[in-house]
Amino acid sequence: MNENILLSWSSGKDSAWTLYELQKKHGIKGLFTTINKKFNRVAMHAVRVELLKKQAQCLNLPITIIELPYPCNNEEYGKIMESFLEECLNNNIQQIAFGDLYLEDIKDYRIKQMQSTDIEPIFPIWKKNTKLLANQMIEEGLKAIITCVDPKQLDPSFCGRKYDLDFLKDLPDSIDPCGENGEFHSFVYDGPMFQNPMKINIGETIERDGFYFTDLI
Repeated sequence: MNENILLSWSSGKDSAWTLYELQKKHGIKGLFTTINKKFNRVAMHAVRVELLKKQAQCLNLPITIIELPYPCNNEEYGKIMESFLEECLNNNIQQIAFGDLYLEDIKDYRIKQMQSTDIEPIFPIWKKNTKLLANQMIEEGLKAIITCVDPKQLDPSFCGRKYDLDFLKDLPDSIDPCGENGEFHSFVYDGPMFQNPMKINIGETIERDGFYFTDLI
């Protein structure tokens, strides 16, 4: 059993399901997440760092938080992640797992980013049928809240909703049920990968930088 695996953790449903799939065969050394240093929130998902830390506690896993400046260009991001990968090598990390589903350019970027290291990128849920996967996650007990919506793709009224069968039923046919094209992002608070469920309250929804975000408390 390989326990020298880190998981790229977004706080959302796809990374949670990736963790669940990994745990069936492997031990996991921990999680890592990039956050927006200015707002002290998870990048894109906009979840408070204190909730992120509580989430890791409920998963019973250590988490490394990587602070990104705001704004952050590609060069800055590359240098920060290069330093993190060096740290991973020093800690004998052999594999880093990602929850990507089918975006080839994202997968290629991750592979290229790690080519100069001895760390292997792995993609446990790659190419899974997203319609089947979405239903499977919900039916097997994953519970999540939609924290971010791209209004150019999906109506803002979906922000703050539970990720459940009603949510899937109401999605337009053009929207991927896992939000793989960036239509929406989520925060997981319970599921088969959790040791203990989280208790959260849903706060206000605001518009910022062309996206809608629902605050969780």
